Amino acid sequence: MKKIGIISDTHSYWDERFKTHFETCDEIWHAGDIGSTELAERLSAVKPLRAVCGNCDGGDLRLMYPEVLRFKCEDVDVLMKHIGGYPGNYDASIRNRIFASPPDLFISGHSHILKVMKDKNLGLLHINPGAAGLQGWQTERSIVRLTIDGSEITECEAIILK
Repeated sequence: MKKIGIISDTHSYWDERFKTHFETCDEIWHAGDIGSTELAERLSAVKPLRAVCGNCDGGDLRLMYPEVLRFKCEDVDVLMKHIGGYPGNYDASIRNRIFASPPDLFISGHSHILKVMKDKNLGLLHINPGAAGLQGWQTERSIVRLTIDGSEITECEAIILK
């Protein structure tokens, strides 16, 4: 069983509550637009970090993190990409990959809109944790935590950072 913290669109912004909310997690997954290597290092100091680079991430972050990451967590097949869209409107850059081999869990960022929704056609769960940073138009900052136990995704909670 693993407890996972999911974050996106920090744009270099550090909030001490990241540490508080993620200290009980086993891993942190960042869905892109990290903003700086310093922010990535701070998150990595809290818990092991898996991440993808976003469209606003520069050269160093692009060397550290791939654009697309696919991996297994317990028995859950995870696919993560910063610009990914959502069920019914996947981005063209990832759509074919999703349809050819649907993951169990698809994580994206970019929109700054918190979404946790099922793709009933493909049988996957989509999560966009919203934006955790200050850059952008969003009025609320958010992160997500969940538990993966074997092939089950449970205890999914959206946390609004006021």
